[in-house]
Amino acid sequence: MGTGLIGGSIGLGLRRRGWWVTGRDVNPARQARALELGALDEVGTDPEAMVTFIATPAGAVAEEAAEALEHTGAVTDVAGIKGPVLAKVDHPRFVGGHPMAGSEQEGVDGSDPDMFEGATWVLTPAANTDAGAFATVRSVVSTLGANVVELPAARHDDLVALVSHVPHLTAATLMNLAADTALEHATLLRLAAGGFRDMTRVAAGEPAIWPDLCVDNRAGILDVLDRLLVALGDVRQIVATGDRAQMLDMLERAREARVNLPAGAPSSEKTAELRVPVPDRPGVLAEVTTLLGEMAVNIYDLEIAHSAEGDRGVLVLVVDALATDRVRQALHIRDFRCSVRRLGP
Repeated sequence: MGTGLIGGSIGLGLRRRGWWVTGRDVNPARQARALELGALDEVGTDPEAMVTFIATPAGAVAEEAAEALEHTGAVTDVAGIKGPVLAKVDHPRFVGGHPMAGSEQEGVDGSDPDMFEGATWVLTPAANTDAGAFATVRSVVSTLGANVVELPAARHDDLVALVSHVPHLTAATLMNLAADTALEHATLLRLAAGGFRDMTRVAAGEPAIWPDLCVDNRAGILDVLDRLLVALGDVRQIVATGDRAQMLDMLERAREARVNLPAGAPSSEKTAELRVPVPDRPGVLAEVTTLLGEMAVNIYDLEIAHSAEGDRGVLVLVVDALATDRVRQALHIRDFRCSVRRLGP
Protein backbone atom coordinates (compact mmCIF):
# COMPACT_ATOMS: atom_id res chain seq x y z
CA MET A 1 0.00 0.00 0.00
CA GLY A 2 1.56 3.19 -1.21
CA THR A 3 3.39 3.17 -4.55
CA GLY A 4 5.84 6.04 -4.17
CA LEU A 5 9.62 5.82 -4.09
CA ILE A 6 9.93 3.17 -1.35
CA GLY A 7 6.77 1.23 -2.16
CA GLY A 8 7.69 1.18 -5.83
CA SER A 9 11.21 -0.01 -5.04
CA ILE A 10 9.85 -2.81 -2.87
CA GLY A 11 7.51 -3.86 -5.66
CA LEU A 12 10.24 -3.80 -8.32
CA GLY A 13 12.63 -5.71 -6.07
CA LEU A 14 10.11 -8.41 -5.18
CA ARG A 15 8.93 -8.86 -8.77
CA ARG A 16 12.51 -9.24 -9.96
CA ARG A 17 12.82 -12.11 -7.48
CA GLY A 18 9.70 -13.86 -8.71
CA TRP A 19 7.06 -12.61 -6.28
CA TRP A 20 3.52 -11.71 -7.39
CA VAL A 21 2.96 -8.13 -6.23
CA THR A 22 -0.33 -6.28 -5.87
CA GLY A 23 -0.69 -2.78 -4.52
CA ARG A 24 -2.70 0.38 -4.41
CA ASP A 25 -2.29 4.07 -3.74
CA VAL A 26 -4.59 6.93 -2.76
CA ASN A 27 -3.39 8.64 -5.93
CA PRO A 28 -4.86 6.76 -8.93
CA ALA A 29 -2.30 8.24 -11.32
CA ARG A 30 0.56 7.06 -9.12
CA GLN A 31 -0.72 3.50 -8.86
CA ALA A 32 -1.30 3.44 -12.63
CA ARG A 33 2.28 4.59 -13.14
CA ALA A 34 3.52 1.88 -10.76
CA LEU A 35 1.71 -0.72 -12.86
CA GLU A 36 3.16 0.77 -16.05
CA LEU A 37 6.71 0.72 -14.67
CA GLY A 38 6.41 -2.89 -13.52
CA ALA A 39 6.37 -2.22 -9.78
CA LEU A 40 3.03 -4.06 -9.60
CA ASP A 41 1.55 -7.11 -11.26
CA GLU A 42 -1.94 -5.90 -10.46
CA VAL A 43 -3.68 -2.98 -8.77
CA GLY A 44 -5.62 -4.01 -5.68
CA THR A 45 -5.29 -5.99 -2.45
CA ASP A 46 -4.45 -9.68 -2.43
CA PRO A 47 -6.16 -11.44 0.53
CA GLU A 48 -3.65 -14.30 0.16
CA ALA A 49 -0.61 -12.03 0.39
CA MET A 50 2.18 -13.43 2.56
CA VAL A 51 3.27 -9.94 3.62
CA THR A 52 1.65 -6.53 3.19
CA PHE A 53 4.03 -3.56 3.10
CA ILE A 54 2.53 -0.22 4.12
CA ALA A 55 4.65 2.43 2.40
CA THR A 56 2.87 5.57 3.55
CA PRO A 57 3.76 8.49 5.82
CA ALA A 58 3.78 7.52 9.50
CA GLY A 59 0.45 9.22 10.20
CA ALA A 60 -1.39 6.96 7.77
CA VAL A 61 0.11 3.63 8.88
CA ALA A 62 -2.38 2.80 11.66
CA GLU A 63 -5.46 3.10 9.45
CA GLU A 64 -3.92 1.14 6.60
CA ALA A 65 -2.61 -1.53 8.97
CA ALA A 66 -6.01 -2.03 10.60
CA GLU A 67 -7.56 -2.72 7.20
CA ALA A 68 -4.73 -4.97 6.01
CA LEU A 69 -4.76 -7.05 9.19
CA GLU A 70 -8.40 -7.95 8.56
CA HIS A 71 -7.67 -9.49 5.18
CA THR A 72 -4.02 -10.59 4.87
CA GLY A 73 -1.21 -12.29 6.76
CA ALA A 74 1.81 -10.51 8.22
CA VAL A 75 1.85 -6.71 7.90
CA THR A 76 4.80 -4.35 8.14
CA ASP A 77 5.49 -0.69 7.42
CA VAL A 78 8.43 1.47 6.31
CA ALA A 79 7.89 4.62 8.37
CA GLY A 80 10.95 6.34 9.81
CA ILE A 81 9.46 6.47 13.32
CA LYS A 82 8.41 3.37 15.22
CA GLY A 83 7.28 4.14 18.78
CA PRO A 84 4.13 6.12 17.85
CA VAL A 85 3.27 3.63 15.10
CA LEU A 86 3.44 0.61 17.40
CA ALA A 87 1.46 2.46 20.05
CA LYS A 88 -1.41 2.74 17.56
CA VAL A 89 -1.04 -0.71 15.96
CA ASP A 90 -1.06 -3.26 18.75
CA HIS A 91 -1.48 -6.52 16.85
CA PRO A 92 0.56 -9.76 16.89
CA ARG A 93 0.80 -9.91 13.09
CA PHE A 94 2.10 -6.35 12.72
CA VAL A 95 5.88 -5.99 12.60
CA GLY A 96 7.26 -2.45 12.62
CA GLY A 97 9.91 -1.88 9.98
CA HIS A 98 12.18 0.83 8.61
CA PRO A 99 14.47 0.36 5.58
CA MET A 100 17.47 2.67 6.01
CA ALA A 101 17.63 3.45 2.33
CA GLY A 102 16.34 6.10 0.02
CA SER A 103 17.16 8.50 -2.77
CA GLU A 104 16.95 12.14 -3.75
CA GLN A 105 14.60 10.93 -6.48
CA GLU A 106 10.89 11.44 -5.89
CA GLY A 107 7.90 9.22 -6.54
CA VAL A 108 7.58 5.89 -8.23
CA ASP A 109 9.64 7.08 -11.22
CA GLY A 110 12.65 7.16 -8.92
CA SER A 111 12.10 3.57 -7.76
CA ASP A 112 15.03 1.18 -7.89
CA PRO A 113 14.81 -2.62 -7.52
CA ASP A 114 18.33 -2.61 -6.04
CA MET A 115 17.64 0.14 -3.49
CA PHE A 116 17.81 -2.24 -0.53
CA GLU A 117 20.85 -4.29 -1.58
CA GLY A 118 23.25 -4.11 1.36
CA ALA A 119 21.05 -1.61 3.21
CA THR A 120 20.08 -1.96 6.86
CA TRP A 121 16.40 -2.77 7.38
CA VAL A 122 15.33 -2.38 11.00
CA LEU A 123 12.50 -4.53 12.37
CA THR A 124 10.98 -3.59 15.73
CA PRO A 125 8.90 -6.49 17.09
CA ALA A 126 6.87 -5.83 20.23
CA ALA A 127 6.42 -8.16 23.21
CA ASN A 128 3.26 -9.68 21.70
CA THR A 129 4.55 -10.03 18.13
CA ASP A 130 3.75 -13.42 16.62
CA ALA A 131 6.98 -15.34 15.97
CA GLY A 132 5.67 -16.67 12.65
CA ALA A 133 4.74 -13.21 11.39
CA PHE A 134 8.14 -11.86 12.37
CA ALA A 135 9.95 -14.73 10.66
CA THR A 136 7.90 -14.20 7.49
CA VAL A 137 8.60 -10.47 7.33
CA ARG A 138 12.28 -11.02 8.04
CA SER A 139 12.53 -13.65 5.32
CA VAL A 140 10.83 -11.54 2.65
CA VAL A 141 12.85 -8.43 3.53
CA SER A 142 16.04 -10.46 3.34
CA THR A 143 15.22 -11.53 -0.22
CA LEU A 144 15.52 -7.85 -1.19
CA GLY A 145 19.19 -8.00 -0.22
CA ALA A 146 18.78 -6.01 3.00
CA ASN A 147 20.61 -6.69 6.24
CA VAL A 148 17.93 -7.11 8.91
CA VAL A 149 18.57 -5.62 12.35
CA GLU A 150 16.18 -6.17 15.26
CA LEU A 151 15.76 -3.25 17.70
CA PRO A 152 13.24 -2.11 20.31
CA ALA A 153 11.09 0.67 18.89
CA ALA A 154 12.29 3.29 21.38
CA ARG A 155 15.94 2.48 20.70
CA HIS A 156 15.33 2.74 16.96
CA ASP A 157 13.78 6.18 17.35
CA ASP A 158 16.68 7.48 19.42
CA LEU A 159 19.21 6.20 16.90
CA VAL A 160 17.47 7.54 13.79
CA ALA A 161 17.20 10.94 15.46
CA LEU A 162 21.01 10.94 15.54
CA VAL A 163 21.84 9.38 12.17
CA SER A 164 18.90 10.53 10.04
CA HIS A 165 16.51 13.12 11.41
CA VAL A 166 18.92 15.68 12.85
CA PRO A 167 21.40 15.35 9.93
CA HIS A 168 18.53 16.13 7.55
CA LEU A 169 17.46 19.15 9.58
CA THR A 170 21.08 20.30 9.85
CA ALA A 171 21.61 19.97 6.10
CA ALA A 172 18.40 21.88 5.39
CA THR A 173 19.38 24.64 7.83
CA LEU A 174 22.86 25.01 6.32
CA MET A 175 21.41 25.00 2.82
CA ASN A 176 18.93 27.75 3.74
CA LEU A 177 21.72 29.77 5.35
CA ALA A 178 23.76 29.55 2.16
CA ALA A 179 20.74 30.35 0.00
CA ASP A 180 19.95 33.45 2.09
CA THR A 181 23.55 34.61 1.80
CA ALA A 182 23.47 33.97 -1.93
CA LEU A 183 20.73 36.56 -2.29
CA GLU A 184 23.42 39.16 -1.58
CA HIS A 185 26.37 37.29 -3.06
CA ALA A 186 25.11 35.65 -6.25
CA THR A 187 28.32 33.68 -6.87
CA LEU A 188 28.29 31.86 -3.51
CA LEU A 189 26.33 28.76 -4.49
CA ARG A 190 28.26 28.44 -7.75
CA LEU A 191 31.42 28.22 -5.66
CA ALA A 192 30.01 25.50 -3.42
CA ALA A 193 32.70 22.85 -3.22
CA GLY A 194 32.40 19.10 -2.77
CA GLY A 195 32.22 19.22 1.01
CA PHE A 196 29.25 21.57 0.98
CA ARG A 197 27.47 19.56 -1.69
CA ASP A 198 28.06 16.29 0.14
CA MET A 199 26.93 17.64 3.49
CA THR A 200 23.73 19.17 2.11
CA ARG A 201 22.85 16.37 -0.32
CA VAL A 202 20.01 15.04 1.83
CA ALA A 203 18.35 18.47 1.80
CA ALA A 204 17.26 17.62 -1.75
CA GLY A 205 14.98 14.83 -0.45
CA GLU A 206 11.18 14.90 -0.38
CA PRO A 207 10.11 17.49 2.28
CA ALA A 208 6.56 16.19 2.82
CA ILE A 209 7.54 13.24 5.05
CA TRP A 210 9.49 15.34 7.56
CA PRO A 211 6.84 17.33 9.48
CA ASP A 212 5.18 14.13 10.76
CA LEU A 213 8.55 12.58 11.61
CA CYS A 214 9.64 15.65 13.56
CA VAL A 215 6.40 15.73 15.52
CA ASP A 216 6.35 12.00 16.23
CA ASN A 217 10.02 11.81 17.21
CA ARG A 218 10.12 15.19 18.93
CA ALA A 219 11.79 13.94 22.13
CA GLY A 220 14.59 12.07 20.35
CA ILE A 221 15.25 14.90 17.91
CA LEU A 222 15.31 17.57 20.63
CA ASP A 223 17.77 15.51 22.66
CA VAL A 224 20.17 15.21 19.70
CA LEU A 225 19.72 18.87 18.74
CA ASP A 226 20.59 19.90 22.29
CA ARG A 227 23.72 17.75 22.20
CA LEU A 228 24.64 19.15 18.78
CA LEU A 229 24.25 22.72 20.02
CA VAL A 230 26.54 21.99 22.97
CA ALA A 231 29.10 20.38 20.64
CA LEU A 232 28.93 23.35 18.24
CA GLY A 233 29.41 25.65 21.23
CA ASP A 234 32.58 23.73 22.08
CA VAL A 235 33.79 24.08 18.50
CA ARG A 236 33.02 27.80 18.59
CA GLN A 237 35.13 28.15 21.72
CA ILE A 238 38.02 26.27 20.08
CA VAL A 239 37.87 28.57 17.07
CA ALA A 240 37.50 31.70 19.21
CA THR A 241 40.56 30.86 21.30
CA GLY A 242 42.64 29.65 18.37
CA ASP A 243 43.42 26.38 20.16
CA ARG A 244 45.16 24.48 17.36
CA ALA A 245 45.77 21.35 19.42
CA GLN A 246 42.11 20.93 20.38
CA MET A 247 41.00 21.67 16.85
CA LEU A 248 43.36 19.06 15.44
CA ASP A 249 42.24 16.49 18.03
CA MET A 250 38.56 17.11 17.26
CA LEU A 251 39.11 16.83 13.50
CA GLU A 252 41.28 13.72 13.79
CA ARG A 253 38.69 11.93 15.94
CA ALA A 254 35.98 12.82 13.44
CA ARG A 255 38.10 11.69 10.52
CA GLU A 256 38.89 8.37 12.18
CA ALA A 257 35.21 7.76 12.88
CA ARG A 258 34.22 8.72 9.33
CA VAL A 259 36.70 6.48 7.53
CA ASN A 260 35.61 3.54 9.66
CA LEU A 261 31.94 3.82 8.77
CA PRO A 262 30.63 0.60 7.18
CA ALA A 263 31.27 0.66 3.45
CA GLY A 264 28.88 -2.05 2.28
CA ALA A 265 31.50 -4.77 2.39
CA PRO A 266 31.00 -7.94 4.40
CA SER A 267 32.31 -7.43 7.94
CA SER A 268 35.01 -10.06 7.38
CA GLU A 269 36.50 -8.28 4.37
CA LYS A 270 39.64 -6.16 4.57
CA THR A 271 39.03 -3.12 2.43
CA ALA A 272 40.86 -0.07 1.17
CA GLU A 273 39.78 3.37 0.05
CA LEU A 274 41.12 4.58 -3.28
CA ARG A 275 40.93 8.31 -4.03
CA VAL A 276 41.22 8.90 -7.77
CA PRO A 277 41.40 12.48 -9.12
CA VAL A 278 39.49 12.65 -12.42
CA PRO A 279 38.74 15.38 -14.95
CA ASP A 280 35.16 16.50 -15.49
CA ARG A 281 34.49 14.95 -18.89
CA PRO A 282 31.90 12.56 -20.30
CA GLY A 283 32.60 8.89 -19.67
CA VAL A 284 35.33 9.23 -17.05
CA LEU A 285 33.29 7.50 -14.32
CA ALA A 286 32.44 4.63 -16.66
CA GLU A 287 36.09 4.40 -17.69
CA VAL A 288 37.23 3.80 -14.12
CA THR A 289 34.40 1.52 -13.03
CA THR A 290 34.55 -0.52 -16.25
CA LEU A 291 38.28 -1.03 -15.73
CA LEU A 292 37.67 -2.45 -12.25
CA GLY A 293 34.84 -4.58 -13.60
CA GLU A 294 37.13 -6.05 -16.26
CA MET A 295 39.62 -6.83 -13.48
CA ALA A 296 36.85 -8.59 -11.49
CA VAL A 297 37.34 -6.14 -8.62
CA ASN A 298 34.15 -5.41 -6.71
CA ILE A 299 33.43 -1.80 -5.72
CA TYR A 300 31.85 -1.93 -2.27
CA ASP A 301 31.19 1.80 -2.12
CA LEU A 302 31.62 4.84 -4.35
CA GLU A 303 31.48 8.57 -3.72
CA ILE A 304 32.16 11.56 -5.95
CA ALA A 305 33.80 14.60 -4.35
CA HIS A 306 33.35 17.61 -6.63
CA SER A 307 35.75 20.49 -6.99
CA ALA A 308 34.68 24.11 -6.58
CA GLU A 309 36.37 24.91 -9.90
CA GLY A 310 34.01 22.52 -11.64
CA ASP A 311 36.56 20.96 -14.02
CA ARG A 312 37.71 18.08 -11.83
CA GLY A 313 36.69 15.84 -8.98
CA VAL A 314 37.77 12.84 -6.91
CA LEU A 315 36.31 9.36 -7.11
CA VAL A 316 36.38 7.65 -3.72
CA LEU A 317 36.22 3.88 -4.19
CA VAL A 318 36.16 1.17 -1.51
CA VAL A 319 37.56 -2.15 -2.78
CA ASP A 320 39.12 -5.37 -1.52
CA ALA A 321 42.44 -4.46 0.13
CA LEU A 322 44.21 -7.33 -1.67
CA ALA A 323 43.36 -5.77 -5.03
CA THR A 324 44.72 -2.29 -4.38
CA ASP A 325 48.21 -2.74 -5.85
CA ARG A 326 47.04 -4.09 -9.19
CA VAL A 327 44.17 -1.57 -9.37
CA ARG A 328 46.56 1.30 -8.71
CA GLN A 329 48.96 0.00 -11.37
CA ALA A 330 46.14 -0.39 -13.93
CA LEU A 331 44.89 3.12 -13.20
CA HIS A 332 48.42 4.53 -13.54
CA ILE A 333 48.77 2.98 -17.00
CA ARG A 334 45.66 4.94 -17.99
CA ASP A 335 47.06 8.18 -16.51
CA PHE A 336 44.95 8.08 -13.35
CA ARG A 337 46.93 8.49 -10.13
CA CYS A 338 45.40 7.52 -6.81
CA SER A 339 46.08 7.44 -3.11
CA VAL A 340 45.26 4.44 -0.90
CA ARG A 341 44.03 4.19 2.69
CA ARG A 342 43.56 0.80 4.34
CA LEU A 343 40.28 0.31 6.20
CA GLY A 344 39.00 -2.37 8.61
CA PRO A 345 38.56 -4.82 10.02
